[in-house]
Amino acid sequence: METIPRDDFRKGGLRRSGIWVVAFLADWCGFCRRFAPQFETLDGLGPYRIAVADVTDEENPLWELFGIDVVPAVFVFREGQAIYHEQSDLGMGLRDGVLDRLRAAASSSAK
Repeated sequence: METIPRDDFRKGGLRRSGIWVVAFLADWCGFCRRFAPQFETLDGLGPYRIAVADVTDEENPLWELFGIDVVPAVFVFREGQAIYHEQSDLGMGLRDGVLDRLRAAASSSAK
């Protein structure tokens, strides 16, 4: 799975064309470590690409740039613009069904 460098992001968006589903993950986060293999199952299931943005460093500007308070957080980008996102609940991780919602958001944006 590709890791997108922080320089590929800009305020509210991603400097890439097409549809991307990007998980913002941190090495120190147990919920992130459990979510990453599940997230990888989205690869090849739709008209989108998946990638990871590493926010292990809490000083990483991506936290503020995307208003991320808790990880894992996942964003769907279409032609560089964020069109959908979900963040974890503190101490709970992402809500059930997140992969289905991400796939639906990414697939419907391709139409």
